[in-house]
Amino acid sequence: MSGQRERERRREERILSEEAASGAERRRQVLQLAAGVVFLAIAAVVVLIVVTASNSESGGDTELEEVADVRALLDGIPQKNLVLGDPQAPVELIEFGDLQCPVCKGYSEEVLPPLIENQVRAGEVKLSFRNFTIIGPQSLPAGAAALAAGAQGRGWNYVELFYRNQGREDSGYADDEFLTSIAKAVGVGNLAKWNRERQSPQRRQEVEASTREAQKLGFSGTPSFAIKGPANEGLKALGTPGSTGALEEAIEDAS
Repeated sequence: MSGQRERERRREERILSEEAASGAERRRQVLQLAAGVVFLAIAAVVVLIVVTASNSESGGDTELEEVADVRALLDGIPQKNLVLGDPQAPVELIEFGDLQCPVCKGYSEEVLPPLIENQVRAGEVKLSFRNFTIIGPQSLPAGAAALAAGAQGRGWNYVELFYRNQGREDSGYADDEFLTSIAKAVGVGNLAKWNRERQSPQRRQEVEASTREAQKLGFSGTPSFAIKGPANEGLKALGTPGSTGALEEAIEDAS
């Protein structure tokens, strides 16, 4: 009888051991599945942005599109220079971008509009654009043109409409005629003043300075983001968050 009891005891131990191993394997599979779902969600955002950006083939000319859409997105939101939103907003989200960057175009169309329509419009956060010129030689004069438009209160309109009509990357489309067509469409009031300012050494130096700032923060691609808020000590680099939700989380953490 003792031999039989011993065999039964070993069998029970073996069953328990197998059940434990099976449970661990199931947990491992569940974790792998969850990680896969997160990866696919991020990948879907990246694919959406890339696909959106690739559609810029149709842009780059003076027959501008989405003028009314940009106006509707920004209408009623205060802006000064290249800062969009209430100047007293407790959090500042900063985009370092290149107006010729196709991924920046994707972010302007897919990731940032919900923030503009909600947190920015509500005065919870202000959104700043700073030039980080990495694409080609026309990025500098394009950035200077946006700064000059910002001096007349049309800076974010300029940035957004440029993105909506962006041509093929570094193809030579961002010439004086294209830059001027954007300025006219967004309602820059004094075109002669804008034209002088965009070509001034001061505006070009501002573009170069913000590019150096981005490099000091460790950024190597566009768009890259940084954030300032009551919960942060100074400027916190975020890199390139892959979704609106990730930026919203950063805003909440900084508040």
